[in-house]
This record gives sequence, C-alpha cells and structure tokens, in this order.
Amino acid sequence: MNAPILIVKKLPAAGMAIFPFILLKSAGLRNDREIINHEKIHLRQQLELLIFPFYILYLLNYLINLVIYKKHGLAYRNIVFEKEAYHYETDLDYLKNGNWYGWIKIR
Repeated sequence: MNAPILIVKKLPAAGMAIFPFILLKSAGLRNDREIINHEKIHLRQQLELLIFPFYILYLLNYLINLVIYKKHGLAYRNIVFEKEAYHYETDLDYLKNGNWYGWIKIR
C-alpha cells in the first residue's frame, strides 16, 4: 500500500493516518520504516471499517479507556487499533500476509 505522505510540523504525534494520507511531524521520519508501517496498519484498519466508522470506534474506544484508566497515555495505548499497530509495527511483512481485522484478535 503506497500512501501519500504529508509533513505537518505542528502534528501532536510523530505520525498519524487519515485516509488516504500518512501525516508525519518531520521529513526525517519518511525513512522510519516502523512509523510508516504503524501508520499503514491504521490505513488498513480504516479500510476494513469503510473509513468513517473507524474514527467513531477509535474515539469511543479511547473515551471508554479514559474512564477505565483515567490517564491519556494508558487510554491511548489500550485502544484496540493502537494495540494492533504497536504490536506489529516492527513486522514489515505484516500487511503483506493478509492479516485482516487483526485488531479484533489482539489482546
């Protein structure tokens, strides 16, 4: 999956995926294969849920986690979509192996 990469210097994170784009905080991150892979996993998650429902589920999962964990960092890291992306960001073949809906299976 080749996604257009945009540099957004005021991005609140190193990277972000907003279909069909990957947003990066700096141009130097274009060469960070793990961040790119992490964001590509999010792009596929967005496709799996037909894009818009992904954002709704992502936000709902975060808000529920915020009530449970009471801290932004823990709430964010426990979003099911983030769990999949962080778990497999170093596996550069993960997306090629057809692991669709992996966020459902991840714990």
